[in-house]
Amino acid sequence: MASVYASTPIVCTGGPLSAVDTDLLIVPWFEDDVPGAIGLDDASGGEVARALSSKEFQAKTYDMFLAPISDRSWRARRLALVGGGAGERDSALIRKLATTAGLAARQRRVARAAFAVRGTGDPLELAQAVAEGLTLAEFYGGSYKTTDPPPAAPPTWTVVVIDANDQVVAAVARGRILGECSNMARELANEPGNTLTPREFAKRTAALASQAGVKVDILDETHIEALGMRLLLGVARGSAEPPRLIVFHYDPPGAPDTPVLGLVGKGITFDTGGISIKPAEKMEQMKDDMAGGAAVACAMRAIALLKAPMRVIGVVPATENMPGSRAVKPGDVLKSAAGKTVEVINTDAEGRLVLADGLWYARQLGATHLVDVATLTGAVVVALGKITSGLFGAPDAWVERVRRVADRAGDRVWPMPLFDEYRDQIKSDIADMINTGGRAAGSITAAMFLKEFADGVPWVHLDIAGTAWADEAKPYLPKGPSGVGVRTLAALAFETFDVKG
Repeated sequence: MASVYASTPIVCTGGPLSAVDTDLLIVPWFEDDVPGAIGLDDASGGEVARALSSKEFQAKTYDMFLAPISDRSWRARRLALVGGGAGERDSALIRKLATTAGLAARQRRVARAAFAVRGTGDPLELAQAVAEGLTLAEFYGGSYKTTDPPPAAPPTWTVVVIDANDQVVAAVARGRILGECSNMARELANEPGNTLTPREFAKRTAALASQAGVKVDILDETHIEALGMRLLLGVARGSAEPPRLIVFHYDPPGAPDTPVLGLVGKGITFDTGGISIKPAEKMEQMKDDMAGGAAVACAMRAIALLKAPMRVIGVVPATENMPGSRAVKPGDVLKSAAGKTVEVINTDAEGRLVLADGLWYARQLGATHLVDVATLTGAVVVALGKITSGLFGAPDAWVERVRRVADRAGDRVWPMPLFDEYRDQIKSDIADMINTGGRAAGSITAAMFLKEFADGVPWVHLDIAGTAWADEAKPYLPKGPSGVGVRTLAALAFETFDVKG
């Protein structure tokens, strides 16, 4: 796995665009901009006006137009306009425009690229979003290729803010860290199951988190058994690879005893479905079934590097789900660490089992507010497609807070209901509950199962089954892992909330 654990800072500069010394000056351009805006037409010798009048460039979202800069008083060599369309010009769009332009700059093997911040809203949020977007453009998913030429090194990035100050510089640095941690999560999710086993997953995530100052404990199968986590052990039974429980502790000096944010991530390093085996088509993508766990681990790194003020606990139960001779069978009953019994109806509904033990353990460690993140159900993809994660939880105030934070972070989520009547679908005749409520409302009943193990603590569940992996390339997101959740989880550690959420 290629490492992105060390990188160069992104430079932040102020002043006029004409003074920016770069090989490629990237500027967002919106449909209502006039040709003479900010001096770019003159700098390009009229190329901007010509392209606009001929419709060669219409500023549609993510369109690109490149032109040389002919004005010798400008220090940049070339100009790139990236279309911003006619809609909102907020940080969510600007982040995507930065990634789009950053990918184009890499494809053209540009050595130095500068992005001029334009948009509406908080200038600090815009600057941070640009730094995140440019950093996201650095991810490369083909690390195992041996015959293709290696990709070009990322350019040296500069973020241009006309009225730059120390706060803007700090925002850019913050965006760089969040972008890098998102890329680390993408690297982990992209690893094949034969290299990223539960033990290797634990080793790598412990390294990246401890490097930032997070304390990490790795509990082996003996410790897991001693804790009574028989849901996690049940899922692990079919695999020759032993499970691991990865526990992260961030305790900044002077932090209050409460609140304590608990982050729980699904860490299934490969999911065959177990005895209830999945279809062969696209099963190879199940290497990303630990994307939630990767998001938690990489968010813990970001939280420490950014020096969040509150205590945070991360819990990632890691195992494979395999159909071995010792594998849990449909109809088996397992007892959770919380004491609740579960009749396993479908062994492919394993993520909620390991998360249940993880949520219990986070509460035992003192978490007062919980967020779990998991590639949990295909049903959420049916409901929301591939661009929105499902948001579940209680109470409403905590759900709404997470929704607002995710929106600012660029992780699109949508609230889903958890009416009490859905609980009837997971009733068992012989145990406390079954592990799947069937096809109807599948993502909701999965969340209802998890709610049982939050035990009244403010809790949110993010189902990222549709958003963790891009099946088709977009201008701002290549095909492959997305790193969803990292920025949201990290941002929550900077929120101010009371015990009730």
